[in-house]
Amino acid sequence: MALNTATKSPITGALGGQDLDVTSRALQATLVDMIDLHLVAKQAHWNVVGKNFRDVHLHLDELVNEARGYADDVAERCAALGVPPDGRASTVAERSSVLRFEPGWRMDRDVSEAITAALEGVIDRLRERVQETDRTDLITQDLLIGITRELEKTHWMWQAKLAS
Repeated sequence: MALNTATKSPITGALGGQDLDVTSRALQATLVDMIDLHLVAKQAHWNVVGKNFRDVHLHLDELVNEARGYADDVAERCAALGVPPDGRASTVAERSSVLRFEPGWRMDRDVSEAITAALEGVIDRLRERVQETDRTDLITQDLLIGITRELEKTHWMWQAKLAS
């Protein structure tokens, strides 16, 4: 039985008002990005081909696990603040800004370029959310900074694959 959201929430957090609104929007947007990044990486993982198949295939699995873990951390932060996280497929499909990964076989270099570009977009949005949460919740900001730091390292490693 679903909880009537018109009634008082069973979970309360330390934030309220505008601070909670800004922080929860940043977290929800990050949750959507992390879920979609995980799905894009898994789609690429299943469809990569080429002479560097194994390396790219395994590197994509690392990204899948990383994004999944961040999604869980972000969703749990939402819940701790008393905001129910929304990771439904329909929400992700409607709200994600992660670059789309077209279906079908993709050459290893094309996959690396697509993943590098997807990571760049996610990182740009995360950096904006880091700035937004500076005024509303330093704990959430710290979480977003940590995710950004690790994804920037991941982005660098994907860029290194493309160096020639």
